[in-house]
Amino acid sequence: METIFKKPIQPSIPASQRHYKLNFITCIAVSFFSFIFFSGNTFAVDGIKWHPGHYFQLMGGAKHHPKYMMDGIYKDMAATPAIQGIQVRYMWGDLETSKGVYNFASIDKHLEEMTKRKKRLVIMVQTKAFGKSDTYVPSYLRSPEYDGGVFGYAAFGGHTFKGENLKLWNPLVRDRLIQLFQALGKRYNGHPYFEAVGMPETTMGDPLQPVTGAQSSGFYQNLYQVLIEARKAFPNTMVMQSVNYPRPIIAPLVETLKKMSGALSHPDTFLEEPGLLMKGGKNTAPGVYTYYPKLAGIIPLAPTVMHENYRSTKRNLTGPEPTISQLNDFLKKDLKANYIFWTRDPVYDQKVLEFMNWKEQKNSIAGGLSTTCPSTYTSCIRD
Repeated sequence: METIFKKPIQPSIPASQRHYKLNFITCIAVSFFSFIFFSGNTFAVDGIKWHPGHYFQLMGGAKHHPKYMMDGIYKDMAATPAIQGIQVRYMWGDLETSKGVYNFASIDKHLEEMTKRKKRLVIMVQTKAFGKSDTYVPSYLRSPEYDGGVFGYAAFGGHTFKGENLKLWNPLVRDRLIQLFQALGKRYNGHPYFEAVGMPETTMGDPLQPVTGAQSSGFYQNLYQVLIEARKAFPNTMVMQSVNYPRPIIAPLVETLKKMSGALSHPDTFLEEPGLLMKGGKNTAPGVYTYYPKLAGIIPLAPTVMHENYRSTKRNLTGPEPTISQLNDFLKKDLKANYIFWTRDPVYDQKVLEFMNWKEQKNSIAGGLSTTCPSTYTSCIRD
């Protein structure tokens, strides 16, 4: 292992893009901001694994199919040196089968296969469900003890069920999630090929039942606490938060990530999406994309390319289809990404692979992405 040592750090948009009313969410942001900066938490993290570059992202049940993994993922990785590893998404209920009983067999298997190939594993703990999923959360979390544990949400302005999110404002729910990260950290923090762990997008969704201001504020305050505890559980491993909306909470959340040496990610790369690109103004909070260039070299930057991002430059799919090169250039040159997670998609896999074997990506260990050790890390551990 090579350890790179550094000095320790000193402690107007369309309605379809407005996920919450501005005055309401601004109150949440102010409360969240105050909570962060008066909580007294500081981090001086030493020796964090650092292997930037391009990664495949696996969605759904593909991760459980050996033939798909062998004939697809492993074969493509062997033929594509620029691919550094895989990111795999897990529902909370996939990992905790009953209260305090954990099943990490799937992670173990993927980690074993990545280690054989000297590639890296990243996992995302999916704490928000799109649609109905029996394994979204452990069944005990839906009990009255946890006030049902989850709430249903709709698309903005709608009334039709779209998915479920955690009642993270409930301290009992928060503490159970923290215990999951502690169990994961105990098992995987010290493994050299376990690269990172993350959580999904920050938007709550539009609750089907009313949520109070105190509950919304508590949701983000407890998200912060979960991130802090995840960092403690993974002192030598990158901890990521995927961020999109609501925009007013992004600035204080970014400060949290800087303070804890965390990584900024986002769930979608739309090249022409107003809410994500918004520069912000007197009464308008900026979009998440605008934070990336300012954070280059400070914290890890690890965006994602999802299925829809291959198909259109806009969320409503009215924009043109971008090329893989355009997506990469935006993330690499404009957003200064260190890691990019490319979602596997049968329609676009071949295009991604062809691009990854171009000279610029093939001849660089990070596929042309920045390998500068973040200044919030006291050291980076590389092979």
